[in-house]
Amino acid sequence: MANEKTAAAPDSVQCPVCFKDFTSATINGHLDICLLKGVTDSSPSTADESGPPVKKSRTGPEAVIKPAASSSSMASAQSPGMFSLFQSNRAKPPVQTERNGLFVGKQSPGSAASKGVKRLLNEEADLGAAGTETLRSQQPAPASSGQGLKTAKRLSPRTLLAVDKPLAEVLRPETLEEYFGQNKVVGEQSLFRPLLDSQEIPSLILWGPPGCGKTTLAHIIASTSKKKGTARFVTLSATSTSTNEVREVIKQAQNELRLCKRKTILFIDEIHRFNKSQQDTFLPHVECGTVTLIGATTENPSFQVNAALLSRCKVLVLEKLSVEAMGSILNRAVATLGIRIQGQDSTNPKDEDQTDGHRPKIYIQQKALDTMAYLCDGDARVGLNSLQLAVQAQMSKTNLLAPDDSPQEILVTEEHVKEGLQRSHILYDKAGEEHYNCISALHKSMRGSHENASLYWLGRMLEGGEDPLYVARRLVRFASEDVGMADPAALTQAVSAFQACHFIGMPECEVILAQCVVYLARAPKSVSIYKAYDNVKTCLRSHKGPLPPVPLHLRNAPTRLMKQLGYSKGYKYNPAFSNPVEQEYLPEELQGINFFTWKPSDS
Repeated sequence: MANEKTAAAPDSVQCPVCFKDFTSATINGHLDICLLKGVTDSSPSTADESGPPVKKSRTGPEAVIKPAASSSSMASAQSPGMFSLFQSNRAKPPVQTERNGLFVGKQSPGSAASKGVKRLLNEEADLGAAGTETLRSQQPAPASSGQGLKTAKRLSPRTLLAVDKPLAEVLRPETLEEYFGQNKVVGEQSLFRPLLDSQEIPSLILWGPPGCGKTTLAHIIASTSKKKGTARFVTLSATSTSTNEVREVIKQAQNELRLCKRKTILFIDEIHRFNKSQQDTFLPHVECGTVTLIGATTENPSFQVNAALLSRCKVLVLEKLSVEAMGSILNRAVATLGIRIQGQDSTNPKDEDQTDGHRPKIYIQQKALDTMAYLCDGDARVGLNSLQLAVQAQMSKTNLLAPDDSPQEILVTEEHVKEGLQRSHILYDKAGEEHYNCISALHKSMRGSHENASLYWLGRMLEGGEDPLYVARRLVRFASEDVGMADPAALTQAVSAFQACHFIGMPECEVILAQCVVYLARAPKSVSIYKAYDNVKTCLRSHKGPLPPVPLHLRNAPTRLMKQLGYSKGYKYNPAFSNPVEQEYLPEELQGINFFTWKPSDS
């Protein structure tokens, strides 16, 4: 291999196994040697390791597969030096798939999927049609990213106690048919559905609240890509990934596209955690198509994603799951786990087998499922994990066998569900978009004199953990902006509410804020002050040329020189007159203007 360690030429190609640079003429020979060396190093060998491994001839007796041989005999007669992709021995540790490495910073550069594609193409070309079919029959089936759901369908309710993953992860959908609640985005009539079916996926930003299916949609794309072999899928999390790791993945994507002509789909979870400079790393590679970027975020991408990157991606807005969608998700989970709904006849064959092996009979009330669908606030992750918690808790409390060794019956009720959830799962982020959405709803409800809506949005903010002083400051602003001169006492009420909140804090101050909110909602409204001052700002900003000077009679004259210059000359002191005083207070060119009725077009 000494002759292969040459200086990187302008058309050099990097080996995806050892990451060394080679010319286009030598990379194929090096790949065969490098891959075979990796296999032989992992198994016992008596060969002399002092020298480089010898490249095996593809037409030699060890490399050619005889078409007449059966698949079983070929599996037992495989050469120990054969690349692991073509071996059917499942006793070896499985290669890590993209699904298994979901929250790992980056994939192993020596994965079998990235090593063996080019080798496979060369082997098929040399072997011919019959040998190719035999060779393909020996390959292990590609690892499916849907192992979680397939495993879940074999689970009994008893194994919920021993499962090492949350139920939301175990039952994660793998096809669009199992993906509920986002028909506007991935429904049969949506724009994105045919693109997903044809694997022509553009760069995407998935924006939606927690638990609405952003990561699941990315997994479905990954599963479809792996089955069709159209793309390589890599998952990173912005919370634990450095810029260097991102660059390494992009370098691997470049090599994958150059060597294997296969695209790379890069999924970045919580992409808003990357700062602007980190997001800039993706720009040239998304632009030229080296990677197809799929980013997931709970924050408004208009504020949290770089504008240049946003212009290169399609934003898919995923809505909060409806109660109906949550009910479908929970019913699917109950059916998969073989749990019966109390009062309903079982149509699931799996339910009939619950008594086998002394398994307990588990029932759940329909009202409990309905309550769970309402209280999880559109978060499927919360709903499924709450179902798992409720079942686990009841199975732990109950003796699974009756005195006569017959299986016990376990019932999960609405009270058990409420006990697990404690209270409604309120979606609120004091630093995110929901913060501004709720304060806007409060302001507009008071402006519309809807006192009940005003109280609701106030409670939504305070129960979600909002700072009461922030709300009080907005009420002070509202008292002048929307009530104004229609009820001048409103400002006094708002300032008093702010001081009271500052004195006593939460939770005692919540009723003070409620009183102020209702007062402002019921008060008469006037925006004349707000509009008049807005006209003043417009007049000043649209003025052409230098601003007019202050009239001399309005200027102060504290010194003799200023009096000699005419400052304050001719000013009429109003208290000295018993009748109204005729006097100009505006610059000469603005005399007669009325900012309460003035319009920018009048200037």
